[in-house]
Amino acid sequence: MELEYPYARGRTETRAGADAARTASDSRSLHPGDYRLACDRRTDSRPYTDSLLAPYSLERPLKQPREPLLVVVLGPTGSGKTALSLALAERLHGEIINCDSVAMYRGFEIGTAKPSSAERARAPHHLLDIVEPTGYVTAGDYARMARTVLGEIRERGNLPIVVGGTGLYLRALLDGLFPGPPRSEQLRERLRERVAQKGSDFLHRMLNRLDREAAAKIHSNDVPKLIRAIEVCIASRQKMTEMWRAGREPLRGFRILRLGLNPEREALYERINRRALHMFEAGLVGETRCLLQKYSHNSRPLESLGYKQAVQLIRGQLDEASAIRAAQQAHRNYAKRQMTWFRREPDVVWMEGFGDESSVQGIAIEQVRRQL
Repeated sequence: MELEYPYARGRTETRAGADAARTASDSRSLHPGDYRLACDRRTDSRPYTDSLLAPYSLERPLKQPREPLLVVVLGPTGSGKTALSLALAERLHGEIINCDSVAMYRGFEIGTAKPSSAERARAPHHLLDIVEPTGYVTAGDYARMARTVLGEIRERGNLPIVVGGTGLYLRALLDGLFPGPPRSEQLRERLRERVAQKGSDFLHRMLNRLDREAAAKIHSNDVPKLIRAIEVCIASRQKMTEMWRAGREPLRGFRILRLGLNPEREALYERINRRALHMFEAGLVGETRCLLQKYSHNSRPLESLGYKQAVQLIRGQLDEASAIRAAQQAHRNYAKRQMTWFRREPDVVWMEGFGDESSVQGIAIEQVRRQL
């Protein structure tokens, strides 16, 4: 007995005929005798993922694995970043990546407040003492090296902890840098001659004419940054700030937790003053004298905080008391500029106090554990 198929369109068809037609036809179109919409037809190669039945699927969506965590410890000089990074590394199987530009140079120990041998034995450290005193590392160089180290730490399954106060290097690592023109030593030498003749304010005024926005962000005494900004503007015939906004490649593959130290200002300045004094008492002048004898004027870090004042003392331009006061003032000014820079970092978890305080360390460890 042949049965009438109830949903045939304008015709009567046997069940056998309907089945045969359905098998032979394209499963993605409507067919005589087919009571289902084409978008709800299921095949082995196309399950109910894009059909009207998809919202009612009983299959759970696959859970995507979380990206590994990257912890960044930032804050002004003297705020206890090293102590906090060591506490995190010891408690949470971490490895520490230096983000202090001068600490990358060999031979510069006292004036950089590098982690001691005992501190380095407490956790693995990276990107310390890797550059010759006569070498030079750009922010882009640092970013490439640090990203390589991050990948290695991730493969080991440990927690990477980036710690340091060089804001430009940190930004290069996390946000990437613009594809600026290569360095021109000829142009740089001419600009250095202008500084020697007319002072750094002359370069700042020049940059203000070329790129007012960049000039507003660079201190008039920061000669290396002024030279690079002017170099970029002249070589590219564009404003550096416009190039900054285009073509950057941010760090991928990590969830980033920024932990910021924000001690009370007067307490911070008092600690900075004590630390600068201790550097001179611990032999900063002797270390600087040895570096001068070996490398003369060919080592850029000799212009950094503390070393610059020690050089002036050695050359008789300052007496010891004046050199110490000048170093203290320079470190305080630097701390202020660092906080201005780091305030622009997104999503920072700011903690009131110093990184060597147990209460601050407890807050930081809890913040990291919540993210793991």
